[in-house]
Amino acid sequence: MPDDPADREPDAAPSYEAARDELTEIVRRLEQGGASLEESLALWERGEALATICQHWLDGAQARLDAALRREAG
Repeated sequence: MPDDPADREPDAAPSYEAARDELTEIVRRLEQGGASLEESLALWERGEALATICQHWLDGAQARLDAALRREAG
Protein backbone atom coordinates (compact mmCIF):
# COMPACT_ATOMS: atom_id res chain seq x y z
CA MET A 1 0.00 0.00 0.00
CA PRO A 2 1.85 3.13 -1.13
CA ASP A 3 2.27 6.01 1.26
CA ASP A 4 0.28 4.45 4.10
CA PRO A 5 0.06 7.12 6.84
CA ALA A 6 0.66 4.46 9.47
CA ASP A 7 4.10 3.74 7.93
CA ARG A 8 5.27 7.35 8.09
CA GLU A 9 7.52 8.80 10.74
CA PRO A 10 5.69 10.83 13.42
CA ASP A 11 6.98 14.08 11.87
CA ALA A 12 5.22 13.24 8.59
CA ALA A 13 2.05 11.94 10.26
CA PRO A 14 -0.44 14.09 12.12
CA SER A 15 0.28 14.89 15.74
CA TYR A 16 -1.06 12.48 18.34
CA GLU A 17 -3.77 14.97 19.28
CA ALA A 18 -4.83 15.56 15.66
CA ALA A 19 -4.96 11.82 14.95
CA ARG A 20 -6.89 11.15 18.17
CA ASP A 21 -9.39 13.91 17.41
CA GLU A 22 -9.95 12.67 13.85
CA LEU A 23 -10.31 9.10 15.13
CA THR A 24 -12.88 10.25 17.68
CA GLU A 25 -14.87 11.93 14.90
CA ILE A 26 -14.73 8.79 12.77
CA VAL A 27 -16.01 6.67 15.66
CA ARG A 28 -18.84 9.14 16.21
CA ARG A 29 -19.81 9.01 12.53
CA LEU A 30 -19.72 5.22 12.44
CA GLU A 31 -21.77 4.94 15.64
CA GLN A 32 -24.30 7.43 14.28
CA GLY A 33 -24.95 5.18 11.29
CA GLY A 34 -26.49 6.23 8.03
CA ALA A 35 -23.30 5.99 5.99
CA SER A 36 -23.19 3.80 2.92
CA LEU A 37 -21.26 0.56 3.09
CA GLU A 38 -18.48 2.04 0.95
CA GLU A 39 -18.24 5.15 3.13
CA SER A 40 -18.29 3.04 6.30
CA LEU A 41 -15.44 0.91 4.99
CA ALA A 42 -13.41 3.99 4.06
CA LEU A 43 -14.02 5.46 7.52
CA TRP A 44 -13.04 2.17 9.16
CA GLU A 45 -9.81 1.99 7.14
CA ARG A 46 -8.91 5.58 8.00
CA GLY A 47 -9.70 4.86 11.64
CA GLU A 48 -7.37 1.85 11.61
CA ALA A 49 -4.58 3.98 10.13
CA LEU A 50 -5.17 6.70 12.73
CA ALA A 51 -5.17 4.16 15.57
CA THR A 52 -1.80 2.89 14.32
CA ILE A 53 -0.46 6.45 14.21
CA CYS A 54 -1.67 7.09 17.77
CA GLN A 55 -0.07 3.84 18.96
CA HIS A 56 3.20 4.81 17.27
CA TRP A 57 3.21 8.13 19.14
CA LEU A 58 2.39 6.40 22.44
CA ASP A 59 5.11 3.80 21.91
CA GLY A 60 7.61 6.58 21.20
CA ALA A 61 6.57 8.45 24.33
CA GLN A 62 6.93 5.27 26.41
CA ALA A 63 10.40 4.64 24.98
CA ARG A 64 11.46 8.19 25.86
CA LEU A 65 10.16 7.80 29.41
CA ASP A 66 11.88 4.45 29.80
CA ALA A 67 15.18 5.93 28.57
CA ALA A 68 14.89 8.86 30.96
CA LEU A 69 14.20 6.52 33.88
CA ARG A 70 17.19 4.35 32.94
CA ARG A 71 19.46 7.42 32.81
CA GLU A 72 18.14 8.61 36.17
CA ALA A 73 18.66 5.19 37.76
CA GLY A 74 22.00 4.63 36.03
